[in-house]
Amino acid sequence: MPREYLKKATLTSKSDATETQAIVRGILDDIEARGDAAALEYAAKFDKYDGNVLLTEEEVAAAVAKVPEKLKRDIQFAHANVKRFAEAQKGTIADFEVEVVPGLIAGQKSIPVAAAGCYVPGGRYSHIASAIMTVTTAKVAGCEHIVACSPPRPGEGIAPAIVYAAHICGADRIMAMGGVQGVAAMTFGLFGLPKANILVGPGNQFVAEAKRILFGRVGIDMIAGPTDSLILADSTADPMIVAADLVGQAEHGYNSPVWLVTDDRALAEEVMRLVPLLIEDLPDVNRDNATAAWRDYAEVILCPDREEMAATSDAYAPEHLTVQAADLDWWLGRLSCYGSLFLGEETTVAFGDKASGTNHVLPTSGAASYTGGLSVHKYMKIVTWQRSTKEGAKPIAEATARIARLEGMEGHARTADIRLRKYFPDETFDLTADG
Repeated sequence: MPREYLKKATLTSKSDATETQAIVRGILDDIEARGDAAALEYAAKFDKYDGNVLLTEEEVAAAVAKVPEKLKRDIQFAHANVKRFAEAQKGTIADFEVEVVPGLIAGQKSIPVAAAGCYVPGGRYSHIASAIMTVTTAKVAGCEHIVACSPPRPGEGIAPAIVYAAHICGADRIMAMGGVQGVAAMTFGLFGLPKANILVGPGNQFVAEAKRILFGRVGIDMIAGPTDSLILADSTADPMIVAADLVGQAEHGYNSPVWLVTDDRALAEEVMRLVPLLIEDLPDVNRDNATAAWRDYAEVILCPDREEMAATSDAYAPEHLTVQAADLDWWLGRLSCYGSLFLGEETTVAFGDKASGTNHVLPTSGAASYTGGLSVHKYMKIVTWQRSTKEGAKPIAEATARIARLEGMEGHARTADIRLRKYFPDETFDLTADG
């Protein structure tokens, strides 16, 4: 039996990239040309904010004082978990050296980038967790300067909880500026900030496009599209929990795809019955997003067996992948394309989004087929070095000269020749390409 679509998406999560690109490129060019003044003009226009751009210590302290103690403890808990996981990730990167041939030693060294720009969404939702995820990993990586940038609300500034999270996680400066102008300010080093070497963090389509355009001048974590989530469920799954998890991800936005892949028709039909009921019970804004996402972008796919379920999941390469099925070890070993994997009903995407320790800045739109999400590694440059004795250089120089000549790169070959003549003047070498 082939895959059967019990529900098929009518739309795909592709924005009008051409129009967005033109708008963003125009803003970036203007800000680069005119600097701080242009950025402030766009902040006034889009953020409706004319307050201080770089928060002072006093302003940070005032924001921190507004955060309830219970929320502070929750943020501290999440920060500790993310920090612990990030430190373990960093421990997997080791400097080393190896003697490739006698006398020639090559090595690897990891060096953190100097300046990181962390974008923290603050529009419809205050993404406290994004401040934790981006700033903490940059701090653990060892970045010398970290800017947290978040859109201010008119007359209020950045949400106090975002300020608190960015502060305790290690941000050196907190910038009240959103959208393209915030990304530009970090990239171009406006307002006295160092120019960012890398930009990280989620954002709307304009932020994502700004990062895409700037990639190459600066590093980025990834080019992000609408968030997406896939659940693999068999007959052992609880349909209410499956439905709740689908709705929980659909509320992200009107164009956030959610997918259910199963080999149990009864489960699929029950989930499809429950989802609209759970959506109807959401608050207004969340309900509108989830309704549109479920109606236009969601899919329910029936497969003949678990192998076809896994193959379907790998083909979709979801940002978030949940398995609510028997034999979790089999799924862990079999699945290969996902941003982050959640095994069993005892964990859920929201845990990873907020507090469990793994990062929630993840590849979307199928990018999980070739990359993972944000981690300490994204801030680290893995560089190489080498040194050699004269004897160690001898076989390397001979091979280099011959390969270079075969390629037609005579200048390269002669850099090897000159060393051989200097170090071994009494020896004769055959350095021709066809020798």
